[in-house]
Amino acid sequence: MASPSNYSTATVSEFLLICFPNYQSWQHWLSLPLSLLFLLAMGANATLLITIRLEASLHEPMYYLLSLLSLLDIVLCLTVIPKVLAIFWFDLRSISFSACFLQMFIMNCFLAMESCTFMVMAYDRYVAICHPLRYSSIITDQFVARATMFVVARNALFFLPVPILSSQLRYCAENIIKNCICTNLSVSKLSCDDITFNRLYQFVTGWTLLGSDLILIVLSYSFILKAVLRIKAEGAAVKALSTCGSHFILILFFSTVLLVLVITNLARKRIPPDVPILLNILHHLIPPALNPIVYGVRTKEIKQGILKLLRGL
Repeated sequence: MASPSNYSTATVSEFLLICFPNYQSWQHWLSLPLSLLFLLAMGANATLLITIRLEASLHEPMYYLLSLLSLLDIVLCLTVIPKVLAIFWFDLRSISFSACFLQMFIMNCFLAMESCTFMVMAYDRYVAICHPLRYSSIITDQFVARATMFVVARNALFFLPVPILSSQLRYCAENIIKNCICTNLSVSKLSCDDITFNRLYQFVTGWTLLGSDLILIVLSYSFILKAVLRIKAEGAAVKALSTCGSHFILILFFSTVLLVLVITNLARKRIPPDVPILLNILHHLIPPALNPIVYGVRTKEIKQGILKLLRGL
């Protein structure tokens, strides 16, 4: 590594985000579908939150957890997409030092919060299917409150060091981030310091937390499937599985998109560098747009609540 004396000593106070450095002509074409997806995500999640808030029959732990997921989706969308659209439409590429690291923290933390929320929702379905008589005594409002505090505290505690470590690096002169968002890898590699520990911490923390969530989700659904296969009553097994269908679809989509994103980043040398950038944007946009729609279409109570809300307008 070059010595610090070989770098300019100018202090970096802001970064410049360069979306799709090799295909900047894409930006105008992408802005329309991204805008529509953003409006869909915001509108669908807001409608779901209002429906659950106003419909008394939806004041149950399962729907409170779904509300938490919608809130996380809204925050993730608002953290990433408006800045991306500002770059596409108005060429507002600059982002302040502090705003960049705040965005980095929210993206890492809230993504892990979503994974943790899916894990809690899987446990909710496990208790509902495997221990139905004890469900009301185990999955209570107090359980949801404690689970929410755990989701927030665990991920904030483990991911707060990521932006702190990056902000403590020396950025000597280079301030052009070849990305639409402030990912840890894109930002830290501009530093003239050694970033090995920075990258290792995020890698270990991310895989430990997301991996443990995935293992617990798989275990929950293994027990659910085992319990369902024991049901003898005609149609009861299908009804039991249908209560988990929406949740399973969302977990599968969330995991698949995340896996594709990881693979494309690992194979960065074999694919155009703009592909991981696009996938990273879509990962913060498509799941938030899909989550409330899947639950709205597949869950009878939510569908009825939305129709009731629309008739009351």
